Amino acid sequence: MSSRERDFITIEDERGIEKQYVVEALFDMRNQTYALLQSNGEALLMRVEDDKGEQYLVGLTDPEERDSILDAYQIAVEATPADKEFC
Repeated sequence: MSSRERDFITIEDERGIEKQYVVEALFDMRNQTYALLQSNGEALLMRVEDDKGEQYLVGLTDPEERDSILDAYQIAVEATPADKEFC
């Protein structure tokens, strides 16, 4: 069995509570970069913003944007199955 390295990120919510997430995927769509994060069954889709060389994550507030990005991501994943080595 092979293991793959995972990237982790810590996010602080509006109440100041920090939570660690696994970076499940980074992908580009509509000239934007998105990060799919997961922690204990909770998934977040965030946009990666770049400001003067510094990157940060921004939550998606538009449900239509979020749903269309997730739908397109799901189609892409189904069209390109993961390598069995990583399963």
